[in-house]
Amino acid sequence: MAKTVSIDPVSRIEGHAKITIYLDDRGEVEDARFHVTEFRGFEKFCQGRPMWEMAGITARICGICPVSHLLASAKTGDKIQAVRIPPAGEKLRRMMNLGQIIQSHALSFFHLSSPDLLLGWDSNPAQRNIFGVMSADPDLARGGIRLRQFGQKVIEVLGAQKIHPAWAVPGGVRTPLSDEGKQWIRDRLPESKETIHKALDLLKGLIDQFSEEVRTFGNFPSLFLGLVGKDGLWEHYGGSIRVVNSEGNRIADGLSEDNYQDFIGEAVENWSYLKFPYYKPMGYPDGIYRVGPLARLNICNRFGTPEADQALQEFRDRTGGTANASFFYHYARLVEILAAIERIERLVEDPDVQNSRTRATAGINQLEGIGVSEAPRGTLFHHYHVDENGLIKKVNMIIATGQNNLPMNRTVAQIAKNFIHSQEIPEGMLNRVEAGIRAFDPCLSCSTHAIGQMPLHVELVGANGDKLDEVYRH
Repeated sequence: MAKTVSIDPVSRIEGHAKITIYLDDRGEVEDARFHVTEFRGFEKFCQGRPMWEMAGITARICGICPVSHLLASAKTGDKIQAVRIPPAGEKLRRMMNLGQIIQSHALSFFHLSSPDLLLGWDSNPAQRNIFGVMSADPDLARGGIRLRQFGQKVIEVLGAQKIHPAWAVPGGVRTPLSDEGKQWIRDRLPESKETIHKALDLLKGLIDQFSEEVRTFGNFPSLFLGLVGKDGLWEHYGGSIRVVNSEGNRIADGLSEDNYQDFIGEAVENWSYLKFPYYKPMGYPDGIYRVGPLARLNICNRFGTPEADQALQEFRDRTGGTANASFFYHYARLVEILAAIERIERLVEDPDVQNSRTRATAGINQLEGIGVSEAPRGTLFHHYHVDENGLIKKVNMIIATGQNNLPMNRTVAQIAKNFIHSQEIPEGMLNRVEAGIRAFDPCLSCSTHAIGQMPLHVELVGANGDKLDEVYRH
């Protein structure tokens, strides 16, 4: 008799969601769905607010990556004011975004995903958390915590607070880097670099133990989308949009965010609050694409910094060039941390970041603006319509997690089909299905965070829709 398996909520991700797995009459997986069960409503309640407030308002969407929304909103404001921001403003924005990539990636790898890799998929859920990692490998846990602290401190020394700094604004930023902040960053760079090299060595040593996960955790052809800079350099703030396929062939390049509606469609389903963006020329759902660290490493030519370029070459050698397994998001995340540290090394010595000319000012000169930035989880679009007074008339935001919605659903289905072959729901199976989602590091509500596990509800439903079994984990 057919069944449905429901995992509700999914643990060790940002926000709340559940997974439903549908079994056929033979007890084999027929389909799976990743449901986002929260409703945020930011696009609606921003209407009527002054454009100048949008950076501060939209940053509240997320407590983990507020800088992403801060920068995308500020860039949208630049367009509406029709200003070119001073070099200091752009370089300082870049530095803050790099700090955010470090802190968010460190949280994802060390706090949320390393327990699976170090302690095992079938280990006791009560110990499969950062505290379990502290017991198993205290140096790794301590290094990961301090690495995340470094990224948060970079944000704080620029914006005066770690979370929701009111610093990036339309036209630039409010203040330059202080002497004290510059020295603090300089002093902590060597330790941060040492930590990420140790983590990379650890993960590279573990990959061979996870060959089955590499084969089954979201290993399928898709497109990859993200920003690249001049000469195809890895980019996180400016540049243009590139799309490649699973063989690494460019199918679109030099795209502008201003025309995103020409190449990104937004589908909806009645079983999730999360949108299903897709690459429009290929239709829905064939236009499935991935964003985030894995995509950024697949689309760029190189990083442009020596150690990250070496790490990228090794990444490509190990993954066969274009990496199609979502399991490699973990690996890509660590390579990006190294790149971010090297970029900060350069920026902190640039005289422009202490230049007091950080902001251009102007009124409302355009009634529409579109801003884009790379968030830790992928490409982020903000699109505003305003009236002559700068009051918001309409908002559309395409967040990274939404763009990974189709691949996350396909990943869950692939893992479930590989690991579920009976009506029993073993712990290791539950955790592997969740881990497939964790590889993408989705950010759903961004306001609550689990240390360890959250309550888990797995429901098994037959082909006739009857609930046949369920498991609760509290």
